[in-house]
This record gives sequence, structure tokens and C-alpha cells, in this order.
Amino acid sequence: QVQLVESGGGLVQPGDSLRLSCAASGFRLENYVIGWFRQAPGKEREGVSYISRARNTFYREAVKGRFTMSRDTAKNTVYLQMNNLKPEDTAVYYCAASSRSTVVSWFRSDVYGYWGQGTQVTVSS
Repeated sequence: QVQLVESGGGLVQPGDSLRLSCAASGFRLENYVIGWFRQAPGKEREGVSYISRARNTFYREAVKGRFTMSRDTAKNTVYLQMNNLKPEDTAVYYCAASSRSTVVSWFRSDVYGYWGQGTQVTVSS
């Protein structure tokens, strides 16, 4: 059974850090492109970052320099380290896996076929 499970969300203050985890079962993460998405109340889901099969990482402009994505092959887990969190980072964060090789944009949610259930991140003073 293919499954993605996110964890690590929580309530933090501006400037704090969190590390989200995305654990996979039923398939090997290194064979997929893995993306992190987020959805704030009343807003559309947006791509935050993704990691290629070759471990190259890419970020949306708003999180560059603050978020870092990584992959632990031994644990079959992907992480999103989020530093200097801001209130506008508040959202439900999802990880997703794509088996595709060529897409228009890896920041589009429709190129991903597997999704986790999401983890809430709230940044508030």
C-alpha cells in the first residue's frame, strides 16, 4: 500500500523553526519527485519546494533562504526544515510524490499522484 505520512507541524512564534517529515511506505522515495505543498484557509494549494530524483532541490521565492528540503534514503523519509517562520507561512503542509519524468512545472499539484494527509503549521505571536 502506497502511503505518505507527514508529521512535525505545530504552533510556533514568528522567527521559530520547525522540521516537517514525510515518511513513505509501499514505495521508494528516491524513485519519485517529492514535493511539499501548503494550503492556507481560503487560498489555493501552492507548491513550496520539491526534490528531484538526483536530490536537486527547488523552492518558491517566498521561502528561499528559509526552507531546506532533504531526503534520507535509509529512512525513506523527506524533510522540510523551516527556519525564521512568518505568519504568512501558516497553512496545512502536504507532501506529494510524482512518478512522472517530464512536466510543465513541479510546483503544480496535478503532476503528483500520491499525497499525504497534511500537517498543520501555525505561526502566531
